[in-house]
Amino acid sequence: MIPHHLRQKAEHQVDSGAFREELARLVGYPTESTTERGRVALKAYLGEVLTPLLTDLGCTVTEHPNPDPAGGPFLLGTRVESPELPTVLCYGHADVVDGHSGQWSDGRAPWTLDVDGERWYGRGTADNKGQHLVNLTALRLLLAERGSLGFNLKFLFETGEEIGSPGLAEFAAAHRETLRADVLIASDGPRLDAATPTLFLGSRGGLNFELDADLRPDSYHSGNWGGILRNPATTLAGAITTLVDGHGRLKVPGLLPPDLPTAVREALAGIKVANSPGDPHPDQGWGDESLTAAERLYGWNTLEVLALGSADIDRPVNAIPGRARAALQLRYVTGTEVGDAERILTEHLAAHGYPMVDVRITGDFPASRTDLDGRWPRWAAGVLESVTGGPIAVLPNIGGSLPNFVFTEILGMPALWLPHSYPGCLQHAPDEHLLAPIAREGLVLATAVFHALAEQAVR
Repeated sequence: MIPHHLRQKAEHQVDSGAFREELARLVGYPTESTTERGRVALKAYLGEVLTPLLTDLGCTVTEHPNPDPAGGPFLLGTRVESPELPTVLCYGHADVVDGHSGQWSDGRAPWTLDVDGERWYGRGTADNKGQHLVNLTALRLLLAERGSLGFNLKFLFETGEEIGSPGLAEFAAAHRETLRADVLIASDGPRLDAATPTLFLGSRGGLNFELDADLRPDSYHSGNWGGILRNPATTLAGAITTLVDGHGRLKVPGLLPPDLPTAVREALAGIKVANSPGDPHPDQGWGDESLTAAERLYGWNTLEVLALGSADIDRPVNAIPGRARAALQLRYVTGTEVGDAERILTEHLAAHGYPMVDVRITGDFPASRTDLDGRWPRWAAGVLESVTGGPIAVLPNIGGSLPNFVFTEILGMPALWLPHSYPGCLQHAPDEHLLAPIAREGLVLATAVFHALAEQAVR
């Protein structure tokens, strides 16, 4: 249990405005990983913001080049108190998505923190600057309280998470000993909902692919040729319904997980999704109705059509188009074999009468998950429940994707994710915001976890 006075100090960081003022400085750096200006800002953010914060924690700070030219550098802070103590690896990402300047409500600017009641608006408030600042602040409070952390610390920052973490896996593989730790404790992604403290243990994977029905170079008059020329748009629509039907049910056996493990089913029992004010209501009759909404979102695979097009929908002409294309994404859980997905999709389409539709894999982000019954998840859940005084949500993984596999599969450590945001935070969109109550509670929870680890190490 976190000492009462330390809990009060954590709460005071938010109540006094100190945390918000510090976050405002972080938001002021336009660290877009997709622009040249952003890459300059990222370099400054590493040197002017993160390096001093890590140095103040007694870390030795090193910057490492990215082995992938598509990505930016990595920053690592290391504090070794004793070889006998456990080592914690923390992670955050310094980059943000495009600021969408001019698209925010009420004249807000993405690089200026704007307060409206409990909402703190600004790009990066939720993803990921607010979240890694919570953990850095919690570590700072613990160090001031104890005079030491009580464990060894490694804090890794990357600068390209929003563009798929280029080079992170290669960097981790090349620096396994440098990054070696007993456990990852990190914060990214959303809670189950705004009111529910959440611990999640991994992420679903994401397999992106394109379907292309490129039948002829020209378009032909629909009155002169209709009924005798195959329409690529009609063909593509039919092909897609053999993969995922009109009610969202995945129809390709080779792209389904082998089962829903009992531990996952039990963890998701009673979990309610879309439970925050303003959340969209889950649609009835959508997806595999043999599963609960939570099981569909966190324990199963879904196939989504991200984009679909042929000809010009705004200015259609009376002609059969020559080509139609679609972009799709498979969100998948651990246990799903996707290495042969292109062949599986191609053969499935051909078997259903669509050999003229080409398949091209455009990207893959692996799924990964820490064992729900492992020592570290059970320990962390116990700590969090002792602080909240009630049950928390323990999710096997989030529905989206994070570079969790780098830590669990490449570095071989259990991963604990304690998010300090919620599904309605509008990350990646105009009006991204952090909720002050979540920042306040999150700082208490993070401080409690680090304090419990220090006390456990002492014992």
